[in-house]
Amino acid sequence: MSATTSQLHQRLEAFPRTRLCTPHTPLEDMPRLAILTGVGRLLIKRDDCTGLAMGGSKVRQLEFYLGEALAQHCDTILITGAVQSNFVRLAAAAAAKLGLACHIQLEERVADVDDLYRTSGNVLLDQLLGAVIHTYPRGEDEAGADANLDLIASSLRGEGRSPYIIPLSPAHKPLGALGYIVAAMELVAQFQEMNVTPDEIIVPSGSGNTHAGLLFGLRALGVTTPVVGACVRRSAPEQTGRIADRCDQIAALLEMSSPVCAEDVLLVDDALAPGYGLLNEPTRAAIHAGASQEGLILDPVYSGKAMASFLNRAKEQGPEANLVFIHTGGTPALFAYGKRVL
Repeated sequence: MSATTSQLHQRLEAFPRTRLCTPHTPLEDMPRLAILTGVGRLLIKRDDCTGLAMGGSKVRQLEFYLGEALAQHCDTILITGAVQSNFVRLAAAAAAKLGLACHIQLEERVADVDDLYRTSGNVLLDQLLGAVIHTYPRGEDEAGADANLDLIASSLRGEGRSPYIIPLSPAHKPLGALGYIVAAMELVAQFQEMNVTPDEIIVPSGSGNTHAGLLFGLRALGVTTPVVGACVRRSAPEQTGRIADRCDQIAALLEMSSPVCAEDVLLVDDALAPGYGLLNEPTRAAIHAGASQEGLILDPVYSGKAMASFLNRAKEQGPEANLVFIHTGGTPALFAYGKRVL
């Protein structure tokens, strides 16, 4: 049985939350891209407009992580991510806004990068926001990266600090996913206001919290629209199990039955190769199409790759179809790639 919005709100109110996100990010039409693809209507949920430090989807997740951190009277935030991580940048911004210290760990996930990648984009903002930067040599070692954060936290405790770790691996409770249950409630209200019945929703799928939280929230509200995750880090077979497990973890966290079944977990990886953070021609073309047709700024890591998959799927639909794209942000990372996107 589906829940009402008020019932979901009641479940979420059990968790500490600090408000960081601009409420009700816009749901906008993309008429020029609709003409380009031959689809009746394309819409975009502008979670690049969440307000904090150039925005992005992770602001929604941080509301719950930092809500817990403040409830525990922590004074320092620790987080790990790729060199050009949007999550890391936004955690540093949220910490600054809340008067907390921030230690960030940058992992080597992308090979053959240049000095621009290491100094521009999110890295420049990390430094400007006052974060203390640590490094981790391996990029595909979530458990190891989390373990190293534990060591840094232990050292900080020895200095009299009270650290809070935002974990990376899926072995931890999915607090961040709750932010996208909130987003799902927003979307349902916006669909009703705009009289839209979408045929499909496409969202970037990386760590899994955004994708799983959105899918869980929509299914909990009785919305059966397919939610397709566009893979940006792992292949579709690898990511499928991760999203399914994340949905089960969300259900356990909220102490309710999961409304998500195996058939709901849909992934595509047509724009993933050659791998995380590495450009390909479909992604480059999608970045150019978004900018030249709709004035949208997309990044090569998340939103650009997801838009490439979105445009591919749009071209396969009929002229009466309505498709929705979730823009998760990532604008600063674009600058780290420089002329490679041109």
